[in-house]
Amino acid sequence: MRQIVLDTETTGLSAEGGDRIIEIGCVELVARKLTGNNLHFYINPERDSHEDALKVHGISNEFLRDKPKFAELVDEILAYVQGAEVIIHNAPFDLGFLNKELERLGRPAFKTFTDGVIDTLVMAKELFPGKRNSLDALCDRLEVDNSGRTLHGALLDAELLADVYINLTRGQEALLMDAPAEAESGPALGQGIKLDLSTFKLSVVMANAQEVEEHQNVLLQMDKASGGKTVWRSLESEQL
Repeated sequence: MRQIVLDTETTGLSAEGGDRIIEIGCVELVARKLTGNNLHFYINPERDSHEDALKVHGISNEFLRDKPKFAELVDEILAYVQGAEVIIHNAPFDLGFLNKELERLGRPAFKTFTDGVIDTLVMAKELFPGKRNSLDALCDRLEVDNSGRTLHGALLDAELLADVYINLTRGQEALLMDAPAEAESGPALGQGIKLDLSTFKLSVVMANAQEVEEHQNVLLQMDKASGGKTVWRSLESEQL
């Protein structure tokens, strides 16, 4: 499966209010492994960033003045994500900006070019209810090294999110086992298959006489130490 982990930086918080994308960063996962086939652009938003946004991403208005506009990059961006499953942290935010940029160009919504969108913030809230689930918080919780993240940056954040996503979903493969090919028509060698462990019959090994006696002696010592107030003694009294 091909997946794209995507992040954006923007001039502010409101796509509907006229804020624009200034940076987009994407990393590619194939079979849950980074391929190095990344996509990264700085974008001229044709407006200045809000002061609060500048404190978050640190990308100056002057730096963006000579960068390409979204309209010049849209075909390359859409071709890159075409048919892939896209992974975003707090997806409604990024999708809102992407959809607004596409709307200005008379293009369909972003999701129509993909094989679906996964929101890792939704996943994290389900796994860690009541806890902070920002990207930094998840990096700390899942032991993903984010020491290089002093400011928000789309490509760095996408790379961190890829590691976070792999850790968030690692448990989904916990019951997968590798099995050799059973026949030429069967699964390929080493292909992961799901095994129903309920079909396995476990042998029951009964305790021998010596082990039973030793167990009874341990119970007797525990009963004496509690002054005859052990749970099993109470249950025996109730049954009499």
